[in-house]
Amino acid sequence: MFAALTSILAKVGIEDVESNLGTAIRTAVVLVMAWVIVWMRGKQKQLRTIVPRELMFIGLSGLATGASWLCYFYAIQQGVVSVVVPIDKLSIVFTVTFSCIAFREKPSRTRCWGCS
Repeated sequence: MFAALTSILAKVGIEDVESNLGTAIRTAVVLVMAWVIVWMRGKQKQLRTIVPRELMFIGLSGLATGASWLCYFYAIQQGVVSVVVPIDKLSIVFTVTFSCIAFREKPSRTRCWGCS
């Protein structure tokens, strides 16, 4: 439900806002929300224990997320949400494929069914 609302609310929200600015605003809201949850749960203490390699991969994941969000906001601003969102969701198929390659995960009927 939240993912569906994300697309609809974003399309309405960036109607007259440049897509990169819209992405920056959205990112700031997500950032604040995430840190509030971390502090409410008392998990900020774990920052000191993160291994540099893990931090690097989390950072790279953040860069990939940022690139994805920038492209997504541009696409929904320029295009039709009902066309853009299914294309965006092809990331599920790519994720399953990449995980089979990178982590040697075995494809199964259940996983393949989840991609459709």
